[in-house]
Amino acid sequence: MLTRKHSIEGKHPFGKAAELFNTLDADAAMKLAMVAGDVTLVLDDTGTILDVAFDPREFPAFADWVGMNWIETVTDESRPKIMEMLAAARRGEVQHWRQVNHPSPDGDVPIRYAVLSVNGGENRIAFGRDLREAGKLQQRLLQVQQSLERDYLRMRQLEARYRMLFERSAEPVLIIEAATLRIREANPAAHLLVGARAGSLPGKKLLTFIDKNSAEALQALVGAAQVSDTVSPARIRIARGAREVMASITGFTQDRGQFLLVRMTLATDRPVSDFSPVLDLIDQMPDAFVVANANLEIVTANAAFVELLQAASVDQLRGRHLSESIGRPGIDLDLIEGQIDQHGAARNVATVLRVGHDVDGEEIELSAVRTSGEDAYYGFVIRPVGRRLRDLPPNAHDLPRSVEQLTDLVGRMSLKDIVRESTDLIERLCIEAALSYTSDNRASAAEILGLSRQSLYSKLHRYGLGNLTGDGD
Repeated sequence: MLTRKHSIEGKHPFGKAAELFNTLDADAAMKLAMVAGDVTLVLDDTGTILDVAFDPREFPAFADWVGMNWIETVTDESRPKIMEMLAAARRGEVQHWRQVNHPSPDGDVPIRYAVLSVNGGENRIAFGRDLREAGKLQQRLLQVQQSLERDYLRMRQLEARYRMLFERSAEPVLIIEAATLRIREANPAAHLLVGARAGSLPGKKLLTFIDKNSAEALQALVGAAQVSDTVSPARIRIARGAREVMASITGFTQDRGQFLLVRMTLATDRPVSDFSPVLDLIDQMPDAFVVANANLEIVTANAAFVELLQAASVDQLRGRHLSESIGRPGIDLDLIEGQIDQHGAARNVATVLRVGHDVDGEEIELSAVRTSGEDAYYGFVIRPVGRRLRDLPPNAHDLPRSVEQLTDLVGRMSLKDIVRESTDLIERLCIEAALSYTSDNRASAAEILGLSRQSLYSKLHRYGLGNLTGDGD
């Protein structure tokens, strides 16, 4: 910014001005005048512009000024300044820089001028300096300043909110220096806990308020907090009142210093979880049990499920989607959800459990329920069956009795097993029809069916049909 110091008033003049400038030719004087200002005007005594020097790329609107009066090139509010500068030049007074604005199609152009009389007072030279860049810098500076003020106000608001939370917290909280254990901040609850008057703790050492027998435990807790983010609380005793508290310490760095956030809770106030025999029994039950969230991601599971998936612990399974291990992808779990939506539960669904890269998987039987509400959870009971059902002796009461019963098996059994059951059903129904048609004459029934009598007896035994002790012939 150009100020009074840019005027020639009070400046030490050249000591050899006559020698330096007496031989100054017109070309050198012209260059000197052009260098002195971004815009240089040559005026007569009335203020008419006789000549002008400027950069047309920077000032395209200044090209037609020759022959115009200088006062006609500025805005209305700048005209008094032009008149004052011309009058001061006529009186031979020392000039100071004055800012005027020139109108242009792109907006006003601010120029700061100083006027100098030459040729014995016959002419004037107005040296002008462009202020647009300075204006842009000032605008950017103002924007930065406003941004800093907004950030400062926001930080003050945040500080006020956190200060209110700190002061009103029912939990005793202290901020201490890690190196000296000197208290920097303490909320009212901390003062009340140690039996100190309000505002008296800052500046004092924490060990002053700790029982001597607990000092070593506190020092160990502080050392652990300085090197680890996960430190278990420790039981310490307050000197006044001999009250035991659970102290939790967290380290943090601020202003190149290390500090500790200390939180204390009366040991008697620690919540004690009620013993739940149900949870203990679920964890020990031989059948696998798993709880999943609404996205069918594993939340927790019992030991049987962890063993079934050959995992190291339940932590290794948390967050894993059930479709990675249970059922055929995109089929079984969708079917189970549909059954839960329709019937409220899914019972004894036959599916597979895949471990690792096993494609076929192990046959399992699964039942599932879901809790109500928006954040629903699923509970699955899983029982490995393998080939146990196939190895059982056939029982007529276990086979489907109709096509409707066969279709009910969809979702509970694979297509291969359903086809096998369908074949057994058709074979049994045909044998029953043949026996009815021949009035239970097995020889005739075997002939109708195209079977040997031995084959028919074998199938009658398999399906538990008829009186196997009689001939029926």
